[in-house]
Amino acid sequence: QVQFVEAGGGLVQPGGSLRLSCAASVSIFNIAAMGWYRQAPGKQRELVARISSAGATNYADSVKGRFTISRDGAKNTVSLQLNDLKLEDTAGYYCNLFPPAYNPWGQGTQVTVSS
Repeated sequence: QVQFVEAGGGLVQPGGSLRLSCAASVSIFNIAAMGWYRQAPGKQRELVARISSAGATNYADSVKGRFTISRDGAKNTVSLQLNDLKLEDTAGYYCNLFPPAYNPWGQGTQVTVSS
């Protein structure tokens, strides 16, 4: 199992920005793909962005052009830059392996977009 700790969420107005961070318990980014996921109340968890061990990225259509996933192998962290936030981006954000398989989920970090 790999443990992840997310941070950086908060309350922002539409159009605002946040940067989320994800710290892994072990150094795995060179061999495993990572993903950022989000889940709003009453909705299924969805994959927002992913980055391969080689650094290739992929985004959900709903966030393309607004979110950026990145990786820092030295710090063993994965970040998600959220720009031009919209009301529908409100959710708990989680990082995990991609695919997550049966790896446990962390506590997540809450992003709330409200005017």
